[in-house]
Amino acid sequence: MTTNTPQVAINDIGSEADLIAAIDETIKYFNDGDIVEGTVVKVDHDEVLLDIGYKTEGVILSRELSIKHDVNPDDVVAVGDQIEALVLQKEDKEGRLLLSKKRAQYERAWGKIEKIKEEDGVVTGTVIEVVKGGLILDIGLRGFLPASLVEMRRVRDLAPYIGRE
Repeated sequence: MTTNTPQVAINDIGSEADLIAAIDETIKYFNDGDIVEGTVVKVDHDEVLLDIGYKTEGVILSRELSIKHDVNPDDVVAVGDQIEALVLQKEDKEGRLLLSKKRAQYERAWGKIEKIKEEDGVVTGTVIEVVKGGLILDIGLRGFLPASLVEMRRVRDLAPYIGRE
C-alpha cells in the first residue's frame, strides 16, 4: 500500500546559505542619521506611517513632518506619497522606528544652500511666519530675514508678506 503524502513546500532556493542570502536581500539595512525613502501608508492627526521596506513601518511624529509649526499632517502628506525621511532612532522604548521628514528636508536644503553660497547665488523662499524682528522663510529649512532688510524703507506691518516669495 502506497501512501500519497502531499508535498507542502518545494525547496526552490537551495542550501541554507542560499536561503539566508535570499532573506538578506529583502531586508534594508541603515543607521541612525541615514536618509531613507518610502511610501506613506497611513496619516493620523499625530503621526504618519512610512513603509521603507523595513520589518515594520517607520513613524513620523507630526512635529517631525514640517518646518512649519502646528501643521495638519493631511496638509503635508497623503497616503501613497513617496517621501524622504531621516532615521532618528531604529528602536524607541516601544520598539518603533522613528523617522523625520523635516530633518531629511533640512539635510538636503543645507547642501543646496551651501552650493548657492559658493556660487554667490541668491536663495529664495516663501514667507511662512512673522516673528519679533522679522520674517521666517521656508528655504528648505527655517530662514530668518530681519525686518530691516525686507524693504529699503522701514516696514511696520509684516503680516502682508506671509505667503510671498
